[in-house]
Amino acid sequence: MGRYLALLIALMLGSWIAFNEQLLPESRPVGAPASEFSAERAFADVTLMAAAPHPTGSPANARVRDALVGRMAELGLSPQVRPGVGVQTPRRATDRIYAGAVENIVGVLPGRDRNAPAVALMAHYDSVPASPGAADDAMGVAVALETVRAIKARGTPARDVMVVITDGEEAGLLGANHFFRRDPLATRIGLDINAEARGSSGRVNMFQTSAQNGELVRMFARTARAPSSSSLSVLIYEKMPNDTDLTESLRAGIAGLNYAIIGRQFDYHSPTSTPANLERGSLQDMGTQVLAATAETAFAAQLPGRAPTVVYSNLFGDVVIAYPVWFGWVILLAAAVLLAFAVRWARHSGEFPASDIVRGMGALAFAGVGTVAVLEFARRLTGAGFGFLEQRFLLAQSAPWEWAIMMMSLGFLMLAAGDMARGRRWMAAIPLVLGLAASAFGEIDWIGIVAGVVAGAIGVFVYSRPASRKGAWAGALILGLILAAILQIVAPGAAYVIAWPLLVAAIGAAATALSARRGILPIGLLVVLAAATLGWQGGISHFAYEGMDLMPLFAIQMITAGLVLWPLAQPDTGAQKGLVIGGLLLAGGLAMTLIIRAEDPWTPRYPQVSYVGYHVDQDTGRAWRYSPPTMGGPWTDAVLRAEGGPVERLSHWAWRQPMLAATAPPVAEAPPSLELGRAADGSLLLSAAPPSGARTLELRLRSGVGGQVTRVAGVPAEMALPPGQWVRVYWLSAGTGVDIGVRPVGAGRLDVRYVAGFDRWPAGVAPLPARPADLMPWDSSDSTFVSGTRSFTW
Repeated sequence: MGRYLALLIALMLGSWIAFNEQLLPESRPVGAPASEFSAERAFADVTLMAAAPHPTGSPANARVRDALVGRMAELGLSPQVRPGVGVQTPRRATDRIYAGAVENIVGVLPGRDRNAPAVALMAHYDSVPASPGAADDAMGVAVALETVRAIKARGTPARDVMVVITDGEEAGLLGANHFFRRDPLATRIGLDINAEARGSSGRVNMFQTSAQNGELVRMFARTARAPSSSSLSVLIYEKMPNDTDLTESLRAGIAGLNYAIIGRQFDYHSPTSTPANLERGSLQDMGTQVLAATAETAFAAQLPGRAPTVVYSNLFGDVVIAYPVWFGWVILLAAAVLLAFAVRWARHSGEFPASDIVRGMGALAFAGVGTVAVLEFARRLTGAGFGFLEQRFLLAQSAPWEWAIMMMSLGFLMLAAGDMARGRRWMAAIPLVLGLAASAFGEIDWIGIVAGVVAGAIGVFVYSRPASRKGAWAGALILGLILAAILQIVAPGAAYVIAWPLLVAAIGAAATALSARRGILPIGLLVVLAAATLGWQGGISHFAYEGMDLMPLFAIQMITAGLVLWPLAQPDTGAQKGLVIGGLLLAGGLAMTLIIRAEDPWTPRYPQVSYVGYHVDQDTGRAWRYSPPTMGGPWTDAVLRAEGGPVERLSHWAWRQPMLAATAPPVAEAPPSLELGRAADGSLLLSAAPPSGARTLELRLRSGVGGQVTRVAGVPAEMALPPGQWVRVYWLSAGTGVDIGVRPVGAGRLDVRYVAGFDRWPAGVAPLPARPADLMPWDSSDSTFVSGTRSFTW
């Protein structure tokens, strides 16, 4: 079998395995056994909740609340609406507080031992403005209801199963904040299972666990059905600024598991997150996973306890490998022994200079760092900006863009390995030129520059002369061993990503004397090992792709792919074939990127976003129609010019950025009620009530003498009030006011700015025309805002 035919077979077989591992299960019908999860049964609840956008405090959210109370009563859960106030200070924005009145819904399926710690199924029922929230999080609520129905059909569980449907998650985890900090029912929970979504399709990933997860993960590994989860996802999520409701339960010391889908992110927080666009197979996958964990723990005599954190990952099918952190060193030791044996055996069949090993290490590093430069250039070449809204151009073309990334990554890896047979220094120019060219699209791309220069410098050394395949592969494996050891020290939960492919490659190296042995059996073994590794790695690569703007993640992917593909990708010394496959893949990926750039992706299924608002400044009596500059277009321009005024770029303290705005006739909207008084303890009490019909009220406070915000709506809060600086309190509630406690340093003055938001376009001005089918409103678009200032002294 020729090496290049073997390489093609390995690539195709690995792609086939990866594709099949990402396939979604069939949605089970309404007539499925009562003890099993049925996506079709659950889908009825998704349709019930996601008929329209329903943000916290809106009449639509109240209708969803009432419908859920009825559904939970049908299931025999004796539901209660548990009102309260959530108060949250973001981790990275200590100058603001988000707060609101929330109405959580809690129901209980009684167990045999009512005093045993309960298992909670948690999801949130509110949506963001403008999105029906079919995936985020009507799907999670539907999963919880269908899961508890299936549990009930299996008999009486050993402990209570509590269904906790929170409010105000999108506004800042407000419902979960109230429940886990101030609702006594939370103290009954021993395990919290949360369901979330950041898209509308894809395999479900169990991406977060509580600390000291050893027993919890072993339970998960024992019961999960075709799972997707790893200690890497847990590690990455811990470092990210994102939060879900599980954040609040973990802060309360409750063990937990967090499940989510992250595919087809175009629909995340979008008007396109409709029941029709929710993938039924993803709903089935979520339900199957959640039911497995819930049933195991609900009927168990004891809940999983705390145990040292483990390293783990799904392999294929239902197989999850989990082991203690120290066992990672055993894997590396085994790989090192096999590698030493392979090198010693290979040198018996023909010497190769030690410099070949060094060049092999450099070539694999060149492949990894150079991939970053290539992909950074390609990302800029698409013309799409960086950021969630800016990347929607690519999210609308997610499938071809993922193929382009994979083709370019593997293509560059094939070039890096293939040209080791001839050793031509011009190879170093590819990442150098592309890395520098990444800055040719309007701004300096430091990632591209650094990656290109570093890869170029490595390449000049590596490709100064040919290197033998045996020596180069040995060097690549040694570099993999070094990198895995470093990860084992600094981030053991991520070390398996390199350690497992390294062990597989070392087995292949030992069995083939570092690829010196020829014939069908040795080459066939290398193909099987490479295909299996690539197939397993496909899930990790897809996870990295979902990061969209994190091109450096693919450096690790190409390094691990290189460990198993190297003996197939590098031809005999002096051969020319090394450039063929790599060049075709790289060129094909770049060509596809150009096609993506030229494409107009906006359709009724993938519409472009738009935002227009109406704003009245009640201090000056002036009003504007406005829109962010990045969301312009013919329809938006027509809306701004509807009153006949010119469109200008204007700034206002109530806007986060300068806006495209046109003067509009002011309409009469009632201002909020603001009063400053004294509390019983002598501190100040600012009482604010939003005007009738307003759902949101933003208050900006500035004290001349400084002080402290001590409570919001009766809930203790801590936010510094530095002298002369503005801080913010966001209050989300329809029809109810808020009292803000302030403890000043001394006598002085308090300036208050307000912005009240109404989820409607004002009457008495030119109405909004119908949007084209390929254009959709975003977030709080089509709303009315009134702003003004007040000052108080004491």
